[in-house]
Amino acid sequence: MTLLFRESPCARTAEATVLSSGPEGVRLDRTLFYPAGGGQPGDSGTLTWEGGTLRIADTRKAGEAAPLSGDDVLHIPEDAAAPLPAPGTPVTLEIDWERRHRHMRMHTTLHLLCAVVPGSVTGGQVGADRSRLDFDVPSGSLDKAEIEGALNALIAADHPVTERIVDDAELDRRPDLVRTLSVQPPRGGGLLRLLLIGTDEAPVDLQPCGGTHVARTGEIGPVSVVKIENKGRQNRRIVVALKE
Repeated sequence: MTLLFRESPCARTAEATVLSSGPEGVRLDRTLFYPAGGGQPGDSGTLTWEGGTLRIADTRKAGEAAPLSGDDVLHIPEDAAAPLPAPGTPVTLEIDWERRHRHMRMHTTLHLLCAVVPGSVTGGQVGADRSRLDFDVPSGSLDKAEIEGALNALIAADHPVTERIVDDAELDRRPDLVRTLSVQPPRGGGLLRLLLIGTDEAPVDLQPCGGTHVARTGEIGPVSVVKIENKGRQNRRIVVALKE
């Protein structure tokens, strides 16, 4: 399966062909729909073909909703009883762009939060309205206003957001690139995708990530730190939201 969201994260529509369809969902030869993973929810949207339209409520990776393998992605219908396109049917894909774009803005914000807050990340979740990261903070308290100010300064600086492809050996040489304790990047495939905010000469944040992101931090817009919660002796949860 060709993952179109990798090369064109801002594309809203595309054409594809149905490979299979059934109670577990619809499988295509190519897709714009991002499957849930890395804390980012799966995309929603529609599949349209001659004589039919199917509302997609969620998108899942291989093995999470059916015993598939590789880069297979399942498009989960909103209505389990709705008519499905038959294998071989050409379909037009359209993602719910407003929802996806909010996920992109929030996901990039969480990477900026990693640049602002010291400590390893113990968990996180991207949402269209609010998102969170949990940090293992060895000592000291976190200042809500200070973090919000630093985040918005990085956003306003309009740093470029790009990707770098490296091999497994690069992570062996630079274990500091992995900030997340709860989720480790996949190893053994040979190549890994790193998300770079800033430039090679002046990086703001650089770490493995397979999610979708904005092209520049200025696209995020102002954000607020909603709250900081104590989740353990050293664990602090920071909740952020987009300002409308």
